[in-house]
Amino acid sequence: MTYHEILNIILLNIRKILKVTLLSSLILFLILFLIYPVTYNSPATILPPDNENQVGTLGSLLSGQDFSNLLTGDMSSANSQLYMEILKSRSAAEYVVNKYDLVDYYNCDNVYEAADELTKHLNIEISKEGIVKVSVNVSTSLIPLIFDDKDTVKEFSAKLSNSYVEALDSINREKLSSKAKKAREYIEDELVRTRASLDSVEIALMNFQERNKAVSLPEQISAAIDAAAKLKAGIVETEMQIGLLKSNLREDSKELIAVRKKLNELKDQYTRMELGNQDYLLAFSEVPELGKQLATLLREVKIQNEVYTMLQQEYYKEKIQENKDLPTVEVLDKAISPLKASSPRVVLSTITGGIFIFILMSFIVILGERKTLLYKNKNRSE
Repeated sequence: MTYHEILNIILLNIRKILKVTLLSSLILFLILFLIYPVTYNSPATILPPDNENQVGTLGSLLSGQDFSNLLTGDMSSANSQLYMEILKSRSAAEYVVNKYDLVDYYNCDNVYEAADELTKHLNIEISKEGIVKVSVNVSTSLIPLIFDDKDTVKEFSAKLSNSYVEALDSINREKLSSKAKKAREYIEDELVRTRASLDSVEIALMNFQERNKAVSLPEQISAAIDAAAKLKAGIVETEMQIGLLKSNLREDSKELIAVRKKLNELKDQYTRMELGNQDYLLAFSEVPELGKQLATLLREVKIQNEVYTMLQQEYYKEKIQENKDLPTVEVLDKAISPLKASSPRVVLSTITGGIFIFILMSFIVILGERKTLLYKNKNRSE
């Protein structure tokens, strides 16, 4: 059959086709409007994590935060991805399930099944700026105009979305607190050892001064001692960083390699200072014997003091981080009751269904006419 013949067949039967199409579309509209369950979702918007707020403690090293200046890449986007994975986790789903007792709501046998069912209705989007949108689809039952209060369903969808934000904050805060505790315990051990070393070298310095009376050192030596103490404190701090990271990262990780490189550079500087490299004003090896002994003792005292001060600062930072109960997630927009349903789109679905029915009816009519034409031709030939 040619296109002209097909068009003629459709035009000849247009009334019948349109009648079936309009009637079917009306039935589809009534089903979608009166019977089909209505689904609502209300997104909550979360700002990307602020890297600057997470840098500054040794505990934050466990998340790799202190290496943003050493590594390339969009840390904000990476942290938003981490937020997304936390939101998709079973822990987050269980938090929401337990808060609203969704085991009965989803007709499940236990919390784990309800958490899986809830996750199926979860929607998460991340913009290119790292902003996270989270929402939960909540549907009415059949014939919602009779059996459901739409306003209640709308409000419930907003509550579930906001509860997911609460779950994210709770899990994130627990994670940061756990890391801070681990760092704090690690630093406590270092503080005890450093305090013992400091007491030992202070006693040795006091005994030396008592035996040799007053011995003064040139200002250049004192300046070199101060520089050596700061370098040594940097070395100890970097070694602590490595100690914290080794338990959480692989040996070939970029973060660990970067910190080890930094440690080697600090150690090289410290060695050059001790050996009397020409970059420094005065080498310890060139000091007269008595002054050299005093310089060594003073340097050890300075170093241990510097390290002890640094450890105390880090200790209190981690203790504050461990015990603080502040929100770690910044919410841009809380979820509110949605004005419109997310599905079904009654008008759009009806129009789409009507077009499909029109095409289907046209196809059926064309096949019928073609079959009739073939039958007539067969009878004529006989």
